[in-house]
Amino acid sequence: MTHGAAARFALLCLPGLLGLLAASAAPTAAAATTDLAPKTFAVSLDDKPIGEHRFGFAAAAGDERQVTSDASFDVRLLGIVVYRYRHHAVEHWRGDCLASIEARTDENGKTTEVHEVADADGPLTGCIMSFAYWNMGMLKQTQLLNAQTGKLEPVAIVSKGNGEVEAHGSRIAAARWRISGPVHPIDVWYAADGQWVGLDSTVAGGRHLSYRLK
Repeated sequence: MTHGAAARFALLCLPGLLGLLAASAAPTAAAATTDLAPKTFAVSLDDKPIGEHRFGFAAAAGDERQVTSDASFDVRLLGIVVYRYRHHAVEHWRGDCLASIEARTDENGKTTEVHEVADADGPLTGCIMSFAYWNMGMLKQTQLLNAQTGKLEPVAIVSKGNGEVEAHGSRIAAARWRISGPVHPIDVWYAADGQWVGLDSTVAGGRHLSYRLK
């Protein structure tokens, strides 16, 4: 594959999907009270490391939470970066409802920003969730907010049974849920205690994008 072809491949397979994967995430009720430690996922494309995605959680008054998300990906060919992605978001939650989001994305030099506060006129009307993989309440939703575009995405989420996934450096039993609606379906993995431990998606060209909890 030539350098130009690799660059075109990266531009085809990653934009849009990364906006969904890089969305910030709200903790489960259990995580909100017992596990607010930062989480880091190793991210790979066709089993080749391309970066990390880090999440941080902070408790506020009552059931309010602040969640930060930082993603940094570089796709390389022969040591040369052909695709670069940076995403930072800060979300404020009241229970399972997204109260506000501030997000900035740099995708190969193109910058987009999202600034939304819950009100009667914007996409956060009512109780809206983002692609909040940490919160299993997300699995009951029919639409989710894309943190890169600020738009609501219609989704259908179904159980795909149990299996095993690599997490914490070993194979563990996990339940798999599939999110359909985006161009490329997303499989999300949860351990028996409800902890999000992995994510998989097939992107353009049949390439495999994955998250694994470090």
